[in-house]
Amino acid sequence: MTESPLKVWREKDGRLLRLRLNRAKANIIDAEMIAALDAAFSDVAANPDVHAVLFDHDGPHFSFGASVEEHLPAQCAKMLKGLHALIKKMLTCPAPIMVVVNGQCLGGGLEVAMAANMMFVNPEARLGQPEIKLAVFAPAASCLLPRLAGQQAAEDLLLSGRSISGDEATRLGIAVKADADPEAAALAYYDEHFGGLSASTLRYAVTAVRQNFANEVSADLDRVEKLYL
Repeated sequence: MTESPLKVWREKDGRLLRLRLNRAKANIIDAEMIAALDAAFSDVAANPDVHAVLFDHDGPHFSFGASVEEHLPAQCAKMLKGLHALIKKMLTCPAPIMVVVNGQCLGGGLEVAMAANMMFVNPEARLGQPEIKLAVFAPAASCLLPRLAGQQAAEDLLLSGRSISGDEATRLGIAVKADADPEAAALAYYDEHFGGLSASTLRYAVTAVRQNFANEVSADLDRVEKLYL
C-alpha cells in the first residue's frame, strides 16, 4: 500500500488542522499531492470547528516544485488546471492558513506556499521561481508575487529565476516571520492570536480581508494560464 503524500491530523483540542507534505526529500507537487491537498482544504470549508491550518513538510525541504514530467505537453494543461484550482481553493479557504518553510521552496512549491495567509520561514531557507531557467515562466507566481512583494521585486525574481533567503523573503513581505524554528513560531502565533478566538468570527474576518485579493488573483490566474498554454 502506497503511503499518502500528505499527513493530516488535528491538534489544539481539534481546532488546529495540521497538514504535512509527506514525500521527503523533494515533496514534489504532482497530481497526487495536489489531489490530497485539494481534499484537505475542502474538508476545512466543511468543518466549521477548524480554527486554523498549519501546513508544513516532512524532510529538510518544503518542496523542489511541481512535477517536470507532468509539465510535458501531454499532461501540462490538466496539471496546470489542477494546481491553479488548488491555489484558488486556498485563497478562499475560510480558516487562516499558516505555512512553514525550511530548506528549498521552489517553483510550484512556492506558488502553493504563497497562497497561504501567512508564511513562517527559516532565515536560511531558499525561496525562488526558477521556471525561467527551464524556458517557461511561473503562472501563479506571476499573479501572487507582485501583490505580496511589489512589482519591481516580483519582476526581479520572476525574470532572473534567482532564489532568496528566508530573511529576504520576510523583508519583501512574502513571509511574515523568519525564525530558526518556523514551526514553533507558527504554533506560538496560533496560541497567542488564534487559539482564544471564536472560530465563526475568525472565518468571517478571513473571508472579508481575502475577498478582493482572492477574486483578483483568480481572474489573473485564468488569463495567465491561457498565456502559458
